[in-house]
Amino acid sequence: MGEPGTKAPLSLDELEAAGNLRTGRKHTLSILVENKAGVLSRIAGLFARRGFNIDTLTVGPTDDERLSRVTLTVDGAVHPIDQVTKQLHKLVNVLKIRDLEPAETVSRELVLFKIAVDGPQRGELMQLTEIFRGKIVDVTKRSVIVEITGTTEKVEAFESMVRPFGLIEMMRTGEIAISRGRGET
Repeated sequence: MGEPGTKAPLSLDELEAAGNLRTGRKHTLSILVENKAGVLSRIAGLFARRGFNIDTLTVGPTDDERLSRVTLTVDGAVHPIDQVTKQLHKLVNVLKIRDLEPAETVSRELVLFKIAVDGPQRGELMQLTEIFRGKIVDVTKRSVIVEITGTTEKVEAFESMVRPFGLIEMMRTGEIAISRGRGET
């Protein structure tokens, strides 16, 4: 039944009514901004004030040096995302915002894994890296650094395969994404 004083589990309908249900849909927002100081801070602040946790955040220049592209991923209900994007449009240096649809988007992430391996395990790790189309970028007596580029699912699959070797450290860039075809940027 549960510990004394604990509440009974809520039903799905009760969660939706309370507004506590996350859709599970990952929103990938592509935001074109002027390349000026403070823009990223204002964008991140807007999400923080709305109670969103930004899952990944990447920023980089575009083909025009005056502009940068911010790609961020969040999990949330559709209605609050709409509110946030409307408020983002009001920020002075924000030029364009797109909530990219997963089926119409190519997205990638770069990850570096430092893995503890020596002896016969190295051959095994090299084969695994080749299967995932990764690159070994550094080798020492006790560890290997592997670079993997791909979807979040591919990165997570590789991570689960190398953890038994002894994952020392991992660094992820965050997701970048672009829409398929010749549509708007």
